[in-house]
Amino acid sequence: MDSTDLGNLWDRVVGTQPAPEQWLVVVTATAALIAVVPNVLWRLSRNTITIAHEGGHGLVALLSGRQLAGIRLHSDTSGLTVSRGKPTGIGMVLTAAAGYTAPSLLGLGGAWLLVDGRITLLLWLATALLAVMLVTIRNVYGALTVILTGSLFLLVSWLASPAWQSLFAYSVVWFLLMGGVRPVFELQSKRRRGGAPDSDADQLSRLTDVPAALWLFLFHAVSLCSLIGGGRWLLGL
Repeated sequence: MDSTDLGNLWDRVVGTQPAPEQWLVVVTATAALIAVVPNVLWRLSRNTITIAHEGGHGLVALLSGRQLAGIRLHSDTSGLTVSRGKPTGIGMVLTAAAGYTAPSLLGLGGAWLLVDGRITLLLWLATALLAVMLVTIRNVYGALTVILTGSLFLLVSWLASPAWQSLFAYSVVWFLLMGGVRPVFELQSKRRRGGAPDSDADQLSRLTDVPAALWLFLFHAVSLCSLIGGGRWLLGL
């Protein structure tokens, strides 16, 4: 590949693309909502949220100076991220807090890129993050899930027309924004029934002496504010 080809590729990645018409943005939002609300679809689509959740744990663990031992994704849509380092302190707190907030914050960041017209850049960044995450996966199901998801992003970013790239990107961002809300309510429901004693909120409570309910409130605040803010951006309000 010569310098001209590289230059064209760079221009394609960092260049801007037109946003879809307003009614198509609403259609993508509706499609994302359908993927999140019905239980039968959520059992499948939740795997994508688990990838973002565990990827958030892993990324913040590395950024905070911890050693990432590996990530596992399971067929029941649960996951596990193991990192090594000091068992207490700000690094561990940030790592534990990153899971439930990651999908919503990724969605918010994606909405910001879409509003700026960086549709192809968003798709390539997502592909790159999934490729990096694949290196840390430690089970077959997790590797297969990440490979399939990353391949879908790569195919759309490389082969699809700008219009289809736009629809796909908007659907993904809407799904992250909406899909980041439901797991927090699910966790709250489990804890109300006495389940999930080792949830992220409970771990954070033990690390900080702050009640788990307040950590749940933080998760709710991040997910709902991201949905409202990102949704307003996408709808051009």
